[in-house]
Amino acid sequence: MNEAIQHRRSIRKYDGKLVEKEKIEKLLRAGMQAPSAANQQPWEFIVVENKETLQKLSNASIYATPIKNAPLGIVVLVKEELLKFPSCWQQDLAAATENILLEAVELGLGAVWLGVAPEEDRMAYIKDLFKLPKGVEAFALLAVGYSSDNKFEDRFDANRIHYERY
Repeated sequence: MNEAIQHRRSIRKYDGKLVEKEKIEKLLRAGMQAPSAANQQPWEFIVVENKETLQKLSNASIYATPIKNAPLGIVVLVKEELLKFPSCWQQDLAAATENILLEAVELGLGAVWLGVAPEEDRMAYIKDLFKLPKGVEAFALLAVGYSSDNKFEDRFDANRIHYERY
């Protein structure tokens, strides 16, 4: 099994070391390689390294606090004009988000997915914070950085597998 899948964890504590620009680009490239309905690729991203902005992002919800101490935040967005199948955008962005999380492991980084959509108050907060144009909405926040807090936990449970019938 893929090592990144086995070692991916939600990492909420970071050592403060900055994430190199080339690694940021690799993260975003991984996100853009995700599958999407009819290849619509409806994603856009805001890269945030400014400490003041990261602090503001931590106020998006009670669960977003890890981003304030991360050296890097990525805001995952949907651009609605790119949608050929509007009912699939969250699936598309979830795939892009997971690709970024897996690439983070490959690059020796830790990351956590901080949910935004479909919570309208969180989406509105980010829309206002970044003055997003009409038709661009927030899907998720990713806090990213270096951490030594990535301990393996085997989550396999054979009782959740059903063959041919429930």
